[in-house]
Amino acid sequence: MNNAFNIPNILAFTRLLLAPLMFFFLINQNASFFADIHPSWLNYFAAFIFVVASATDFFDGYIARSFDQVTVLGSILDPLADKMLTLAGFLGLMMQGVFSPWAVFLILTRELFITGLRVSAVSRGLDISASWMGKVKTVAQMIAIGFGLMHWPGASLLLWIAVALTLYSGYEYVRDFFKNHQ
Repeated sequence: MNNAFNIPNILAFTRLLLAPLMFFFLINQNASFFADIHPSWLNYFAAFIFVVASATDFFDGYIARSFDQVTVLGSILDPLADKMLTLAGFLGLMMQGVFSPWAVFLILTRELFITGLRVSAVSRGLDISASWMGKVKTVAQMIAIGFGLMHWPGASLLLWIAVALTLYSGYEYVRDFFKNHQ
């Protein structure tokens, strides 16, 4: 099926909209219009948005593969929505002082570099599918963000585990790119 207006693409687009909404709640906790709301409630609401958005990530991929609804638009929207969601979480939590700026810098630098590498591969007509380690990296990042949003113990440790997995999966992309596409 090549219809761009399908459920997986609608779910990915929904995630695109939820990411800035979550970011809004994370960075505006001291705004006057939230004066009567305790900041922890704003974090809970941001966490709820994050969980809903993360669920759309699972379901859009599952539905697209299971019902043959993979589209070119979806292959662009899905990773963009994923990056926007994690970017919103990492930057919002960094701005709150929950996450280390160095950890966020390393993750975002890897994401930008690998995105550039993937664009280069696509321009050459090469396969750029996410690897198993890339999926593990994404799950680790989402767990770290979830713990950070809830201010649970271990959030910082999980963040650094996510950094290690992120850098390792980046290494795998670079290694495979140069090994298979010289």
